[in-house]
Amino acid sequence: AKKQRLKETAADAAEGKDEDEDAPDVVKFGLKHVTTLIEEKKASLVLIACDVDPIELVMWMPALCRKMDVPYMIVKDKARLGALVHQKVSACACLTTVGKQDSSQLKLLQDLAMEKYNNNPDNLRKWGGGIMGLKTQAKLEKRAKAMAVEEAKKLASLGKA
Repeated sequence: AKKQRLKETAADAAEGKDEDEDAPDVVKFGLKHVTTLIEEKKASLVLIACDVDPIELVMWMPALCRKMDVPYMIVKDKARLGALVHQKVSACACLTTVGKQDSSQLKLLQDLAMEKYNNNPDNLRKWGGGIMGLKTQAKLEKRAKAMAVEEAKKLASLGKA
């Protein structure tokens, strides 16, 4: 089909016709291919499976999507993504274009993905619980006491105590 379409496009170009007929709308899949589309900002919606093993294959992809401002969603099963692309399983898939009749649905999904995943501060990596160790707490308390004593000395020397 693609070969035929390319031949027709070449023939039209030779005749001087100026028809911009795009490639058919398809779901792109495969880790390398989807990564390239994200980096080129050609992906309009990225779907990532949650049960990829090893997880290291896709764990960096949400960060890349956030950086490139591409909406992404995490879906329940890699077999579902596989069924979407007529394979057994697929780690990730993405949409680049859709038909005019489906553009409103895509826009709705993009907004939902941006709200739930891309712009969600709870999804960002949190390092530690914000509680320091005992030694660090003691050191900071000692430093705070020293600063208070120093401040008191300064105020006493200025005559405001």
